[in-house]
Amino acid sequence: MKKLILFFMLCAVSSAALQARTVDVSAAYIGSSRFDQVRAGAAAALSLNLLAGVEAKYIKEKDFKDPIYSVNVPFRMDFDLLKINITPFYYFKNKSDNPAYQDASAYGLATQFIMTLEDDEVNDLYTHAYIGVAYARQKGTAFYDDGSESDENYSQMAYTLGLHKNFFRAFGFEAAASVFQYPDGITRLKSFRGVMDQQELAFTQTFDVVHDLAKYTLGARITRMWTDNHSTLYLGYRYGEYYTADPEHSFMVGNSFTVARAVSADIAYNHVRTIHNDNKRDILYARLAVSF
Repeated sequence: MKKLILFFMLCAVSSAALQARTVDVSAAYIGSSRFDQVRAGAAAALSLNLLAGVEAKYIKEKDFKDPIYSVNVPFRMDFDLLKINITPFYYFKNKSDNPAYQDASAYGLATQFIMTLEDDEVNDLYTHAYIGVAYARQKGTAFYDDGSESDENYSQMAYTLGLHKNFFRAFGFEAAASVFQYPDGITRLKSFRGVMDQQELAFTQTFDVVHDLAKYTLGARITRMWTDNHSTLYLGYRYGEYYTADPEHSFMVGNSFTVARAVSADIAYNHVRTIHNDNKRDILYARLAVSF
C-alpha cells in the first residue's frame, strides 16, 4: 500500500513538472571510505506559491550486501510570512544475507515551518525562524544490552528549532537544535540495524550517513556571500550525543558558485570524529544543478 501511494505521488509530480514554470535538475555524489552515495532530483515551480520535486538516492555501504535505495517527494508552499516544507520519504526493502537480521525498510514524513521575522527588501536583510517536526517508522533488527536480538518495527520522531539570519548583505548565520524521541522506547537498546539515514528527520551539518539513534544535536553554519557573483563560502559545525554511539563532532567547509548561465555547483569537505577520536571519517560532497 505504501509503495502504491508513493507511485501515485511520483506520477503526480512528474505530470505537474511538464506544466511547470521552471524546473531545476540536480545530481550529487557523496563519498567516504565507508560508503558511496548518489543523489538525483528535480524540482518544479508549479506556481508562484508552490514547488514540488522528487529525489532518488542510491547508497552503497560496507555493512549491507545490497545497495540501499530511497526516494523523497518534497513539496514547498510559500506564503507572505510563512513557508511550509513537507517531505514524504520511503526506503525500499533491503534483503538481509544474514538470517539473524530482519529485512530492513523505512518510511516517514518530515515537515518544516519557516517564519519570516524580518524582511527588509531595500537593504536585503532577513531573519527566519523555523520549526521542524518529523516522524519515521523503521523495520529492522534491534540489539539489546543483554546480547539478545529482536526483529522490530520501530518508530522515531524529531523536533528542530532553528534561526537563519544575514548581515550586511555579505554574511549569513544559521543555528539549529534537534531532539529525538522514540515512542517504542530506547532503554536497553544497544544498536538498531536499519537502512534509514537519520538525517531524513533533521539535517545536522554533516554529509555522513547516520544510522545511530541520537539524543540531540546542536549545529551552526557561517556563510560568506558574494551575491553579485552568486557564490558562497560556508563553514559548519555539529555536536551530537547518541544512545547507540559515542558523541560526535562534525566540521564542514564548502563552496557554492555559478559555473555558467543556469548552472551551479556546490563542493564541500566534511570531517566527522567521536570525542575519543577512535572513529574518524573524511567525506567529500559534490553537487551540480541546472535550471530550465
